[in-house]
Amino acid sequence: MKHDLLSDVFYVLNNAEKFGKKQCIIPASSMVKNVLLVMQKSSYIGSFEFIDNGKQGQFNVQMIGRINKSRVIKPRFATKKDEYKKLESRYLPARGFGILIVSTSKGVMSQDEAKQLGLGGRVLGYVY
Repeated sequence: MKHDLLSDVFYVLNNAEKFGKKQCIIPASSMVKNVLLVMQKSSYIGSFEFIDNGKQGQFNVQMIGRINKSRVIKPRFATKKDEYKKLESRYLPARGFGILIVSTSKGVMSQDEAKQLGLGGRVLGYVY
């Protein structure tokens, strides 16, 4: 039984990259779609498509070999707009290397976009 869908998605993506797969199948939800769009915009994954299997659906994600590590951050604590630098130093290996994925009032986005818009939010995970 799956308890955290987003955590399962990050682990599937991480394992697919580790074993050199060109594509992977992950369960679908609207949050997963938004996270995949952020990862695609930052060039960590290629294209992805929705596959309707009669239940909740799945995404077929094309891997491009850019993910070194992807993890979910638990608990999903709230952050202010000026706390991203502290979180970057905690979760990312170097400045400007990788992204934090943040859920804000304007939608799911990377920490760079949230900084530009002056938004805080809940940190969902990181990818580098």
